[in-house]
Amino acid sequence: MYNLLIGGAAGQGIDTITGALERFIKHAGCGVLTVRDLMSRVRGGHNFSLLRFGAETPLSHDERLDGIIALNEETLEFHLKNLNENGFAVADSASQSQDPRVIKLDLLDIAKNLGNQRASGSVALGAAMKLLGVPFIKEAAGPIFARHLREELVAVNVSAVEAGYEAVSQQRKPLTGLHADDLLLSGAQALSFGAMAAGLQFYSAYPMSPSTTILETLAQHAHEVGFMVEQAEDEIAAINMALGASYAGARAMTGTSGGGFSLMVEALGFAGMGEIPLVAVVAMRPGPATGLPTRTEQSDLKFVISAAQGEFPRMVIALRSHEDAFYQTARAFELAEKYQIPVILLTDQYLQDATATLPMLNPYAVRQAKPEPFDGKGDYARYRFTKSGISPRVFPGDKRGFAAVDSDEHDELGAIIEDAETRVKMMDKRMGKLELLKKDLREPEHIGDREPDILLIAWGSMDGPVKEAVRLLNEGEGPRVAALVFGDVWPLPERSLRKYAGHAKKLINVEQNYTGQLALVIKEQTGISMDFSILKYDGRQLTGQQIADRVKKEGQ
Repeated sequence: MYNLLIGGAAGQGIDTITGALERFIKHAGCGVLTVRDLMSRVRGGHNFSLLRFGAETPLSHDERLDGIIALNEETLEFHLKNLNENGFAVADSASQSQDPRVIKLDLLDIAKNLGNQRASGSVALGAAMKLLGVPFIKEAAGPIFARHLREELVAVNVSAVEAGYEAVSQQRKPLTGLHADDLLLSGAQALSFGAMAAGLQFYSAYPMSPSTTILETLAQHAHEVGFMVEQAEDEIAAINMALGASYAGARAMTGTSGGGFSLMVEALGFAGMGEIPLVAVVAMRPGPATGLPTRTEQSDLKFVISAAQGEFPRMVIALRSHEDAFYQTARAFELAEKYQIPVILLTDQYLQDATATLPMLNPYAVRQAKPEPFDGKGDYARYRFTKSGISPRVFPGDKRGFAAVDSDEHDELGAIIEDAETRVKMMDKRMGKLELLKKDLREPEHIGDREPDILLIAWGSMDGPVKEAVRLLNEGEGPRVAALVFGDVWPLPERSLRKYAGHAKKLINVEQNYTGQLALVIKEQTGISMDFSILKYDGRQLTGQQIADRVKKEGQ
């Protein structure tokens, strides 16, 4: 498994070089995981991509580096300390570094001679590929660069990669693997495709990092697939548009980040009172306020669980991986329609922006959501009292009944009421859905030993790093380690937690926030307490190695 960092300033083509290298790696059959560290600016600053790749798709990134592509001097200053002793860094000959691991090439001059000085990054890419044993296949290079560049720039960048490839000697054996036919998707793309597979008909959003990539992905495919995408004037309009579309019978979704969701909260309550199905994506970033717009965190869990005034049923699903993002997003539509509730999908910048190889997805495995039908018997009542709490739906224009909706408390027909008896019956009806919903909950994934000494508790995008940590910890002779990684987080599935917590001698909570929010929810719902927490809240994702090191230090 290799780790390569591509670093430079915004505007130097880091995304282009990264995207091309991912494709070259996949073409060789290797699995790849790429994470991105971005500053909130269009030009300048220090950005980098971190690629991990090998015969298998990595579970987590790793900050220990085998190679660096340094598009500026700052990259060397920041990252040489993480470079292995036998690693390399490719930099321009003008670099001032005296480190013997730095391979200085005339990147700018070579690119200039080829006709475009801005292709210097592609020269460095070719050199790094040769050094790492990534095959350069010229016939594949053109289509790869065509994904990222204007047509007139493709040829010069292909030539630049070839020139860089020829400028150095291969240091490692050629890479091979079985992933050439895998998909290569970002988390945002996987989520978006899951929504399409579920029959998405309407998406509305206001751009807000890191959720914007969902809006962009869906907009790219809206015409060919056949659904509508609307960029609203703000988040309040976005959720209300989605609610309007859902009320009219469309499968609707909205998306935002924490600050935008704060504006959506009142309308979320309307969805609860009106029993309007809705899928809402909240892509987390560090707050409060603007916080760190381009970094990652898991700090909105308790917020989305309790958002909006009053009490009403909702479901919160935390997306764990790229494959999970596809299937869970599709499932969210099914559950929203089935129970006529809002379903909130929690993701984060790490998962949204990371790209990874993954097996071919199966849209035919997705169950299309269907609303509770009206049998046509008797007079239609939108909020009819039923044993399940789920009332039949008709849509505007249906002659069989009036599709009432109201933000006030109401009776079965949707007429506003204020009497105590009807209020109690309506609350019991709505909240009664939770008992049925609990039967549809998925238990957290168990990883590792069946009777562990140490049990790690995590959720969402901590899935990969925690899996790698468990593997690393169980390689030795120490305490046996297992983990439970939650996807469904509200209502909280309890069966597996109670089972494995009963075996473990020590419970360790692993989260990307300051307060250990899942641990607080678990304590509140089950009485189970953590022995200690591994928490990170600097805007950067924990790695599997970092988790393993902390467990060894504090958990034994």
